[in-house]
Amino acid sequence: MSPASFSLNLHGRLFSLSEPVVMGIINLTPDSFYAASRSNGEAQLTERVLQIVREGGKLIDVGAYSSRSGASDVSVDEEMRRLRQGLKIIRAACPDIPVSVDTFRADVAKMCVEELGVEIVNDISAGELDKEMFPTIARLKVPYIMMHMKGNPRTMQDHPHYDDLMGEIFLYFSHKINRLREIGVSDIILDPGFGFAKTLEHNYQLLSHLEDFHEFQLPLLVGISRKSMIFRLLGGTPESSLNGTTVLNVISLLKGAHILRVHDVKACVEAVTIVKKMKEEGRRL
Repeated sequence: MSPASFSLNLHGRLFSLSEPVVMGIINLTPDSFYAASRSNGEAQLTERVLQIVREGGKLIDVGAYSSRSGASDVSVDEEMRRLRQGLKIIRAACPDIPVSVDTFRADVAKMCVEELGVEIVNDISAGELDKEMFPTIARLKVPYIMMHMKGNPRTMQDHPHYDDLMGEIFLYFSHKINRLREIGVSDIILDPGFGFAKTLEHNYQLLSHLEDFHEFQLPLLVGISRKSMIFRLLGGTPESSLNGTTVLNVISLLKGAHILRVHDVKACVEAVTIVKKMKEEGRRL
């Protein structure tokens, strides 16, 4: 399946999603689930930014609050402190790469956009954890990634249950898309929320129906990198889950994903290149 062509307005600059793009993850946290993704210190963070760019990443997603189940809470002030420090280093290392901030707090999003020029807000709660998020996004006029999740990061894996998995997720997004459009938000990106309030079975059911999300006619982001749906099925740990990640990313590309959010940029860019070549040659027949 070929994804529909979209573009995002990044502070007046159009960013094309006519071909799938890779978003590299930077965690400014001491307790994110994949230890190798943590960037602490100016030299390490600078090298991580340059690595993402060198390996073909087109976006950076930076977060300062670990959303893994059971992670420690982080105050608003501490999240802001980490992001101010980290984003200044990221901008100094590579001023031109668009940056997304991973936060569910409206005040944090506002600070990152207005003070530090962040182009995209990535909210795991789709406004559920901060009712000021939607009006804040409308005022900031930036693209908004909204993810499906039940509960919060502390409770999301406490026996997640759905009577109709796809139906409930579609209803969730439908209500939120309508609300955002009513208040003038036009650049909306959907993230189905793999690993958030979902069992192993839910994750693979969701993956099997990923193409159904194109009904919304919005860009689709898939964040599946090194998640437990891989190593709980195959055994191992996040550290041993690169091959599984690549397989899932290829499936996501074939089902029309526009943005792949990953730890391992080089491997993902290679997957994008191979799938693109296959589709190009297939059209020649």
